[in-house]
Amino acid sequence: MQNAIYVLNGPNLNRLGKREPEIYGRTTLAEIESMCRNEGGSRALEFRQTNHEGQMIDWIHEAIDDGAAGIIINPAGWTFTSIALMDALKMFPGPIIELHISNIHRRESVYHNSLVSKVATSVIAGLGANGYRTAVAAMKEMLV
Repeated sequence: MQNAIYVLNGPNLNRLGKREPEIYGRTTLAEIESMCRNEGGSRALEFRQTNHEGQMIDWIHEAIDDGAAGIIINPAGWTFTSIALMDALKMFPGPIIELHISNIHRRESVYHNSLVSKVATSVIAGLGANGYRTAVAAMKEMLV
C-alpha cells in the first residue's frame, strides 16, 4: 500500500462556500475534499481541517511518524504568523505543496510574506478551489 498524501487545511477553511465568496468562491470544503479524492484515484488521502494551531502541528508530526508520501497544506492565516508551523514542516522529509485559493500576492501586503514558502517544495496560489485538484495531481507526479 502506498503511503498517504496529507491534505491539511487551516483556520476558517471550514467556512468555505459562505466566507467572502468574492475571494474564496462558493465551493465548500466538503466539495473540495471530493475533488481531491477523485483526483487522487486509488492514492490514500488524509484530508483534514482545523482551527487550532496545535492540532495542525500534531497532524504534521503524525505525517512524519506515519511516513506520509507528501503534504499539501493550506495554512490560511498561519501562513504569515506561525513559526511553529514552519518548524514542524521543516521536519517533514517529503515534498510539501503550499496551497492558497486566492493569489496572496495580489492582496493586502500583510499576505505577502509566507513563512511556509520558506520550507515548501512548491506553491500554488490563485486557482480557486481547483488549486486543490492541481495540487493533488502535482503531488502524484512528484511521487512517481
